[in-house]
Amino acid sequence: MTGFVFAPPLPVSVMVTDGRLFPVRRIFCVGRNYASHAREMGNDPNREPPFFFTKPADALVPAGQDVPYPSETKTVHHEIELVVAIGTAGRRIDSAEALSHVFGYSIGIDLTRRDMQDEAKSLRRPWDMSKGFDASAPIGEIAPASAIGHPAEGRIALSVNGVHRQEGDLADQIWPVADIIEILSRLVALAPGDLIFTGTPAGVNTILPGDVLEGEISGVGTLRCRIV
Repeated sequence: MTGFVFAPPLPVSVMVTDGRLFPVRRIFCVGRNYASHAREMGNDPNREPPFFFTKPADALVPAGQDVPYPSETKTVHHEIELVVAIGTAGRRIDSAEALSHVFGYSIGIDLTRRDMQDEAKSLRRPWDMSKGFDASAPIGEIAPASAIGHPAEGRIALSVNGVHRQEGDLADQIWPVADIIEILSRLVALAPGDLIFTGTPAGVNTILPGDVLEGEISGVGTLRCRIV
């Protein structure tokens, strides 16, 4: 007789605006997908092929929950992002068909240990511990595409303690959602439950314990969380 050595962890899920739960499989993130953010980070904003990094599924923090400030860092940055929730599996998906694989959209914040990332870059080491740490991905509810469509333009913004920090437009993405799905699906077979954080506009900055972050994406939703 065989069995688990210990009880497996509960599945990770995100609330859908209609009350259902979206089970999460993997989290992919797109780097430098807004020219303004690429420039502020000292990079070339030209339309280079997108690159991806990952976060563990259990890095998600549902809307309304406090977010613990991470350990081993003195510089944590916020990055507000449109999140794509994949509902239909596919590999080598053509961009013309890509949106049919999308279940819905949400608003997320990619938290980054920037000092750790800068050191990793200088030493040509992986970014994993600067991006994929515990509670590094606050997320709002997922709005089904059947209800809101596929937002290709609209305001994306974030404030900290009521002070405006980031603002852009989804239309400013270097690689729109359909292109991201096409390129990512050449690298991995996408599956229901996969989430894609699609990049952030300019204005990323430091956060501290006690800060309250409030994000908004027009037509998608809002997200509020407190750093503790």
